[in-house]
Amino acid sequence: MFTCTITESASQVFFKNKLKLALIGQSLFGQEVYSHLRKEGHRVVGVFTVPDKDGKADPLALAAEKDGTPVFKFPRWRVKGKTIKEVAEAYRSVGAELNVLPFCTQFIPMDVIDGPRHGSIIYHPSILPRHRGASAINWTLIMGDKKAGFSIFWADDGLDTGPILLQRSCDVKPNDTVDALYNRFLFPEGIKAMVKAVQLIADGKAPRVPQPEEGATYEGIQKKENAEISWDQSAEVLHNWIRGHDKVPGAWSEINGQMVTFYGSSLLSSSVPAGEPLEIKGAKKPGLVTKNGLVLFGNDGKALMVRSLQFEDGKMIPASQYFARGEASVVELTAEEMKVAETIKVIWAGILSNIPVIENSTDFFKSGARSMDVVRLVEEIRQKCGGLQLQNEDVYMATRFEDFIQKVVRKLRGEDQEEELVVDYVAKEVNEMTVKMPYQCFINGQFTDADDGKTYDTINPTDGSTICKVSYASLVDVDKAVAAAKDAFENGEWGRMNARERGRLMYRLADLLEENQEELATIEALDSGAVYTLALKTHIGMSVQTFRYFAGWCDKIQGSTIPINQARPNRNLTFTRKEPLGVCAIIIPWNYPLMMLAWKSAACLAAGNTLVLKPAQVTPLTALKFAELSVKAGFPRGVINIIPGSGGVAGQRLSEHPDIRKLGFTGSTSIGKQIMKSCAVSNLKKVSLELGGKSPLIIFNDCELDKAVRMGMGAVFFNKGENCIAAGRLFVEESIHDEFVTRVVEEIKKMKIGDPLDRSTDHGPQNHKAHLEKLLQYCEAGVKEGATLVYGGRQVQRPGFFMEPTVFTDVEDHMFLAKEESFGPIMVISKFQNGDIDGVLQRANNTEYGLASGVFTRDINKAMYVSEKLEAGTVFINTYNKTDVAAPFGGVKQSGFGKDLGLYGFTCVFFLFFFFSCRWTQYLHFIYLL
Repeated sequence: MFTCTITESASQVFFKNKLKLALIGQSLFGQEVYSHLRKEGHRVVGVFTVPDKDGKADPLALAAEKDGTPVFKFPRWRVKGKTIKEVAEAYRSVGAELNVLPFCTQFIPMDVIDGPRHGSIIYHPSILPRHRGASAINWTLIMGDKKAGFSIFWADDGLDTGPILLQRSCDVKPNDTVDALYNRFLFPEGIKAMVKAVQLIADGKAPRVPQPEEGATYEGIQKKENAEISWDQSAEVLHNWIRGHDKVPGAWSEINGQMVTFYGSSLLSSSVPAGEPLEIKGAKKPGLVTKNGLVLFGNDGKALMVRSLQFEDGKMIPASQYFARGEASVVELTAEEMKVAETIKVIWAGILSNIPVIENSTDFFKSGARSMDVVRLVEEIRQKCGGLQLQNEDVYMATRFEDFIQKVVRKLRGEDQEEELVVDYVAKEVNEMTVKMPYQCFINGQFTDADDGKTYDTINPTDGSTICKVSYASLVDVDKAVAAAKDAFENGEWGRMNARERGRLMYRLADLLEENQEELATIEALDSGAVYTLALKTHIGMSVQTFRYFAGWCDKIQGSTIPINQARPNRNLTFTRKEPLGVCAIIIPWNYPLMMLAWKSAACLAAGNTLVLKPAQVTPLTALKFAELSVKAGFPRGVINIIPGSGGVAGQRLSEHPDIRKLGFTGSTSIGKQIMKSCAVSNLKKVSLELGGKSPLIIFNDCELDKAVRMGMGAVFFNKGENCIAAGRLFVEESIHDEFVTRVVEEIKKMKIGDPLDRSTDHGPQNHKAHLEKLLQYCEAGVKEGATLVYGGRQVQRPGFFMEPTVFTDVEDHMFLAKEESFGPIMVISKFQNGDIDGVLQRANNTEYGLASGVFTRDINKAMYVSEKLEAGTVFINTYNKTDVAAPFGGVKQSGFGKDLGLYGFTCVFFLFFFFSCRWTQYLHFIYLL
């Protein structure tokens, strides 16, 4: 959580105290400072900047000239230690009261520095006295500082030694580069701070805090020649060296006799992926060219990865393509593509106005283009070339015009897309269709075998046959999946994607689920034993609805404003913003394999998180089919990862993994407790748990009996009783008890037990053999304790894992059947005395579980009284099993906490709190504090 606190003067003289300013410097930063100072009412009487370069004026000069502000472009201010007379006269002519130096590469004489009434202030991108000198940002990262920031100080005759006026700091993120740190904090916050500093001076409130010498450092300018990597160091030191030079001047090493510069470094927290060795001069261990980048090794055995490489000719490539860089052939352009190339040439010419003719060999950056020109190029091409969407990185990867056109053409033809998904299916002819089922782990957008090659059999419960062998994920696979999800969140397209684009992908995924619903329902029937018609309507149908519902929420996740006490004379604004957590883990049960996946993952994705999902070991196939459809929908690599395997290996590792920020689990209470403990001990990750249940259903004698019988049966036997909210115990009022039992048994006898793919089947097989055996033991325990077995209680004599729907009566409160969940087609009935509402409520609540409950009565007052007293997350009145994607779902007591579905399903976000104290007409200034 971050807190944003602002304290700003609200003096009535704020708008009267304005200064005449001379701006000395250059760059886009200087331009922004200039523009904001003018907006605040200060008068910029002169801008002193550098001469035009290659015919292009500096951004500060362009802005000032547009406003009619006097602009002076001096190549130097002094010769042989003396101020140039003409320059000094030009400077004195503007009559400045304060010199503002936002970014200046020239040496300014002291008579100019001290000339104005208020002297001069300078922006420096470090927390002085640390990192004095011209490469302060570089050294902040090179030295591995945990804090970065900037100082605004009063200029004196020393090198960055003047008294401090104002300082701001921020945390350094593990993979920050110079550009990232500058763009995220030093640039935007520096502009605001410069404006505030000037106003403090105008108001006579600017401090002058002497810099301490303790902790002072000075480092020289980092240039290409001294940016070579020294390899005999730890991975973290190497990482800091590379990112501290990214993008300028660029850390480099010699590979195959050529200087190669490294960009996009990150520490490798997961296991080292497979790759092709690459010898690097001076490195004791070869690097590894992997599909994700170039892995490098420190002398401590740890590793880092770089994403991009640049060669001496200026060409930049993804590091993963090092060995393939010479394979791309030159494509011949069609007439239509020639038109696009001509349009792009005009765009280049407009940006590179200093170049008379754009030739094939023209280099975008060597011709004077800057980072802002990259944004302009990408946007102009999108606007003028039919919506062609390029990335900034495309420009850096192809800086010569000829190479750039080749990249554009390949993108137009679809040849520049990521490699096509390769799926090794298991195919079966079943249910009058060919069902194609992926069976491997799905990690970082690719299906792959488990790291150690292990597999296990997934069984068809209808006949006990093996459907196929499925990859058995190892700890290494879990770490790979988490690393992929983390990278996708922090560095990938998903993290930069706007909310509506996320929604578009989720709508597309919902459409694909619907288009493939028959195949998905068939796989669900094969793998879990779900009756096909139920799978089509509920397992798959509600999954489609869930993704559509949360797709619509993507751009509607909002914070709020909060009225707080005013710190007079200031006025305060407080607001919250919801942010995604990061990598989320999801462990789903075997009773509704796809629907539980949808319930837990849709909200997670809508909020902008990435996920690693472990399906139940016995029902992995629809989750892996879902992974295939997610690629077709356009989800970027690493956003969704599926790792089939055991809870003891993969599930336990997920609960302990330090890079996972939230875990959602549906399963037993005992396992839920273990997961919660592991999540707390590892990194205090957030947890939502949907656990066991023993949901009571109370049927009063004034109910509509036909409806109560029909829905009471559904409350128990729906989905073969493998239902989280199944009515684990029915309480039937004494006067209707016998008739209720008789009618239930009559209806059970009409049920057809058989092949779940048969459209007339009412009741399919239990999910797996071990579960069937547990249910039979449950029935045996009930008989031994004295409960009356009215019907069923036996395995159906046919292949597969079928069990007869079962009814027990005369179940006393102390019995095993009254306390423990069966999770199967077993109706447990207890009788209660006529009119004893409070007594039956006490019995119904006498359980540690509280997932769901129900009541049947025609008396609305009784219904409302009972529903208020029942201790459960859901209360059904004259219905049961009715769930909807817009209604929250979850339990109380030992049935867990956290909600799925509806607005309350967004437990995968956190709040950022911001506090402002200022007048609205003032410039808002942010200070971020942990």
